[in-house]
Amino acid sequence: MAADRVCHTWRAAARDEPSLWRRITMRGHEGIARRINRCGMACEAVRRSAGRCEAFCGEYAGDDGFLIYLAQQSPCLRSLRLISCNGVTDIGFTEVVRALPLLEELELSLCDNVGADGVDEVAGADGVYEVAGELCPQLNHFRLSKRCFNNYRELNMDKDALEIASCMHSLRSLQLCRNAITNEGLESILDSCSHLESLDICHCFNIDMSETLLAKCARIKTIKLSDDAIHACELQAQSPGITAQSPDCDLWRQRSTNFDTYLSHY
Repeated sequence: MAADRVCHTWRAAARDEPSLWRRITMRGHEGIARRINRCGMACEAVRRSAGRCEAFCGEYAGDDGFLIYLAQQSPCLRSLRLISCNGVTDIGFTEVVRALPLLEELELSLCDNVGADGVDEVAGADGVYEVAGELCPQLNHFRLSKRCFNNYRELNMDKDALEIASCMHSLRSLQLCRNAITNEGLESILDSCSHLESLDICHCFNIDMSETLLAKCARIKTIKLSDDAIHACELQAQSPGITAQSPDCDLWRQRSTNFDTYLSHY
């Protein structure tokens, strides 16, 4: 955003050339978000795109108001990535996906206020991810990373997975990090998303790789199951409900080793 302060030529290009703003990326951290009006900066970047923005990635840079503005100004948006945008809610997100039917890539990582129960009263569906799948038929890349893994047995642990399986049939890549998904949820996804080429379910400790799941996962080109995958994750996370020293974690490592051995025969 400061390129227009370098010289007159750069200023003219930054302000008068919409093609430079087709892909907007605003990464940062919480400290910056406290000092700078990130939503205001995001709105200005979208304004400069003059309706040509095709991809937006914002970290600590989005709320419901901004998303509605983005949808109004960028009808051709194909990629929307939101990271640590706690100002975004189910209501705002649902309104946005209604206006962006061309979305091919969607990320909702560490967005704690998206995916809550009760959206059905607003959207007329069972959940916010199901709404996205129904309204964006071209969606083929979806990322959903939680802040930490929670192993609360009383919750509907496969809620996210069942919503994804019900409507996102064209997915080619899926990332579910630190999700409470179980074997049943993963099997539903594998059965419904036959085009999957990449699957990342690191830190999903409720999954026990049975022979059935092993066979169904064998067709996927790239898959991340073990703890090793978490080191490559670029997102900061809180400590999981299962620690690295727990017996469950040791069991998970053994399951991942078994899976690697299984794939070596294909």
